[in-house]
Amino acid sequence: MNMSRMRDTRERLVVIGGDAAGMSAASQARRLRGPEELEIVAFERGHFTSYSACGIPYWVGGEVSGPDQLIARTPEEHRARDIDLRMRTEVMEIDVDRQRVRARDLESGAESWTSYDKLVIATGARPIRPDLPGVDAPGVHGVQTLDDGQALIDTLAHTRGRKAVVVGAGYIGVEMAEALINHGYEVTVVNRGSEPMSTLDPDMGRLVHEAMEGLGITMVDDAAVTKVLTGEDGRVRAVATERAEYPADVVVLGIGVRPETALAKAAGLPLGAHGGLLTDLAMRVRGHENIWAGGDCVEVLDLVSGQERHIALGTHANKHGQVIGTGVGGGYATFPGVVGTAVSKVCDLEIARTGLREKDARRVGLQFVSVTIESTSRAGYYPGASPMTVKMLAERRTGRLLGVQIVGREGAGKRVDIAAVALTAGMTVEQMTALDLGYAPPFSPVWDPVLVAARKAAAKVRAS
Repeated sequence: MNMSRMRDTRERLVVIGGDAAGMSAASQARRLRGPEELEIVAFERGHFTSYSACGIPYWVGGEVSGPDQLIARTPEEHRARDIDLRMRTEVMEIDVDRQRVRARDLESGAESWTSYDKLVIATGARPIRPDLPGVDAPGVHGVQTLDDGQALIDTLAHTRGRKAVVVGAGYIGVEMAEALINHGYEVTVVNRGSEPMSTLDPDMGRLVHEAMEGLGITMVDDAAVTKVLTGEDGRVRAVATERAEYPADVVVLGIGVRPETALAKAAGLPLGAHGGLLTDLAMRVRGHENIWAGGDCVEVLDLVSGQERHIALGTHANKHGQVIGTGVGGGYATFPGVVGTAVSKVCDLEIARTGLREKDARRVGLQFVSVTIESTSRAGYYPGASPMTVKMLAERRTGRLLGVQIVGREGAGKRVDIAAVALTAGMTVEQMTALDLGYAPPFSPVWDPVLVAARKAAAKVRAS
């Protein structure tokens, strides 16, 4: 076959972003359509592809030996599958009308246009970096990419002092606090909220606060950072709030992320209330048959509240990529939505949630009951049983499960999966009480803690 003719007749898929969603989509499309049918060109502005950003705190903390452990597939492996992956190349513009993208080689500065028949936008999310005096000083680190992780590790290795401040007390904040403790630092966490982990209700966040202080972490709540102070050498020396200064040889920003959708916005593509791209169930960008989007740059349907949310998680990104690649490849798949499940830890404390918090339920106009129970991870008499607290929300009158939060020690966190399945299935707390869960003394009390909470919630619904 004449190769130039083959190129003329093939469709071209262009992928913007070389991490979870983008390369999952490219790989799935390649499985379904060979290179004689579909040309795939992918652009990635960084140095790595298909890596686990969620694993960076554990690499920094020493539980993971190096960045190679976090890479699922290298650029060379993608190229071996006939994917034209262009590293260190940033897409600067999407021309929707002419179906092309303008990309810049970050090493040479050269720019060129690439046409597409199908486009996948997987630009991810960007860390929130507050506009504060001194925030760009040496010793201040964000943690989003493998390059960020390596830069922080280098700083920790060459810094003489042993005081660290983490700004923010969400998932990244608490995980980085643990990583810094592992390096022998005195850690202070400065948090704007009333309690750490704003993804929990304040009463459950208080349990996290107390446990973190018990681990030797200094918790500073209700405090907004006003500036980063530097020494004569220009390096960070402290973090200042309106009330106090906290000495710091290293500062880690763990404030959260926002969808990276500047390209999409400039191209006139639809964005939601949280700044993420809006798609249909097949992950097509609304109003555009030949453009898909997935990963941290999109908003997804919350199956409990019925509203769109932005949730930056690798689990979702990989699923989005599979759905997109199936659609591009000529098949059919959908991503129905999420229930907002997340789990984290700081040292031996496990923190998990799924569904709605109290303020989420109020915001969407739901009337609810809530219960909180104390239980143990194993039968109380079995060695190693550890305490856990479970909070459960149910809709008043119907008893529909609305949300669950769990804080405890070993064996607590992954119990949230029981609730995630129940939420996805639309179960009531009454129905949950009959779930046939696995039981043996080394794994659970006779009544699993989640079912204890369901029984208490069901009784409260009946009484309401």
